[in-house]
Amino acid sequence: MVKPRYKGRNTINPSTSSSNPDRVKGAGGHNMRDRATIKRLNMYRQKERRNNRGKVIKPLQYQSSVASGTVARVEPNIKWFGNTRVIKQSSLQKFQEEMDAVMKDPYKVVMKQSKLPMSLLYDRRKPHNSKVHILDTETFETTFGPKSQRKRPNLSAGDVHELLQNAEALAGNYDQDKDRDLVTEDTGVRYEAPKWHREEAREEIYKKGQSKRIWGELYKVIDSSDVVIQVLDARDPMGTRSKHIEAYLKKEKPWKHLLFVLNKCDLVPTWATKRWVARLSEDYPTLAFHSSLTNPFGKGAFIQLLRQFSKLHTDKKQISVGFIGYPNVGKSSVINTLRSKKVCNVAPIAGETKVWQYITLMRRIFLIDCPGVVYPSGDSETDIVLKGVVSMDVNVCH
Repeated sequence: MVKPRYKGRNTINPSTSSSNPDRVKGAGGHNMRDRATIKRLNMYRQKERRNNRGKVIKPLQYQSSVASGTVARVEPNIKWFGNTRVIKQSSLQKFQEEMDAVMKDPYKVVMKQSKLPMSLLYDRRKPHNSKVHILDTETFETTFGPKSQRKRPNLSAGDVHELLQNAEALAGNYDQDKDRDLVTEDTGVRYEAPKWHREEAREEIYKKGQSKRIWGELYKVIDSSDVVIQVLDARDPMGTRSKHIEAYLKKEKPWKHLLFVLNKCDLVPTWATKRWVARLSEDYPTLAFHSSLTNPFGKGAFIQLLRQFSKLHTDKKQISVGFIGYPNVGKSSVINTLRSKKVCNVAPIAGETKVWQYITLMRRIFLIDCPGVVYPSGDSETDIVLKGVVSMDVNVCH
């Protein structure tokens, strides 16, 4: 029995905890912690006292001689002592070949790219001010040595007389009306360039789907979507396909899945739909679809595909599917067909959808409807009308 330190006061702690130095020894008494070990462990469990401003009032024992904020302690981690990841050159080459084939296949999906050594596949961009290694392209002997080789410059004239003749010939064929770089003084009168040079002034009706507001709605849908569905018109798939959006997704957001839905396939022959699906499937997965509340086509395969995407994203409670495309290709009609009821306003003219909207398909899948967006291109007024961007009635009135 331990004697009390002071008379009239019992300092024995009757607790049987392993942090009690006065506990009664049991069967495994030879493995019990001594008083010094318990004191050291209790020192590690201490917490410094701080005021309401965060300043340390009472530091820890092992920091009492150091001013607050002058020394930083690094938390120990067991990963420091783990094995490093190494890979053989043959294994790396095999990984590069197989991964490159998977990345190019539109029907295969790579999940959790951040945990894969993707930097081994793609070289990082070299800075603009990087040093140019001349000897990597040409050796020293062929450039500076006695056997140096010099490339003959490609000159349009052999001597000054021939150069003068070429200049006189160009001056004789010069047409001031066709000179695009000619600087003229502004006299207040508008210069009318030739018809082949200047773009004809279009009316505002032909600029539908190109405003900054609609482009803002498009980027909202892309940022909020895990799967992007580009709806194409089966009558003109390549004309209603936006290469600009595809390049943007491939460069800026490669982790988002892009699919093609060939809508209005009932308006074209079956053989044409089959060939277009085979042609577009070379780039991205493509589905043939017919929007109808009573007699749809491709609805079951579409919903099953969306369920597979929801199973891929197990780390999320739900996924969002955004529908993008040209005006009047049937984005809202596709959503109504998937829901089997009218949840989005549809109209036979373009521009019915003004803003993006969320629609619940099922518990884990949400659909996002987007206004039709037209990427500015060299399409004529006839092409714009044929694509359905502008209504025929509006065009006749003008």
